[in-house]
Amino acid sequence: MLKKIVAIGPESTGKSSLCAQLAQHYGTMWCPEYAREYLLKHGTTYTYEDLLTIAKGQVALEEKYIKLMNDRSAVESGSLPYGHLPLFIDTDMYVMKVWCEFVFGKCHSFILEQIGQRKYDLYLLCKTDLEWVPDELREYPDPEPRHKLYERYQDILANQNTPWVVIAGDHQARLDVAIESVNNLIKQ
Repeated sequence: MLKKIVAIGPESTGKSSLCAQLAQHYGTMWCPEYAREYLLKHGTTYTYEDLLTIAKGQVALEEKYIKLMNDRSAVESGSLPYGHLPLFIDTDMYVMKVWCEFVFGKCHSFILEQIGQRKYDLYLLCKTDLEWVPDELREYPDPEPRHKLYERYQDILANQNTPWVVIAGDHQARLDVAIESVNNLIKQ
């Protein structure tokens, strides 16, 4: 059965890099964050309604990758069938919930419904201890809002049933902890 592992956390905490590294390590796929593609195409000034469009785009993109993984389940990769390898997902509806609430003080019902419906096997919560790297889409360079956002993710994960692990330290330390956590999940 396909294992779905999500990297979440504030911006510039290495989520995309971690997903790419893990996918390479396991010889599998990773689902990128739809918001990046959307904002690069439509601009960085977004509305509350844009976040609903982004959330729906994220769900559709995730479903596309799940289908790709399941369609390749008969292919062997290493000692495990491809379909038994993990799919790494950069961002989920918890990220959309936090984004909506942090910026607009409310959240779309679609996002809340998806949180209840979508199931994952492991969360990798990326800590804000990496140096913030500016790019055209990032909004929060100051440590205080980044820490507040991290605490929101931590509170969410502490109050749900899916296992989760904090990913901290330099890039190698993060990768090492993530690999150990994924290996433990795969062995179950």
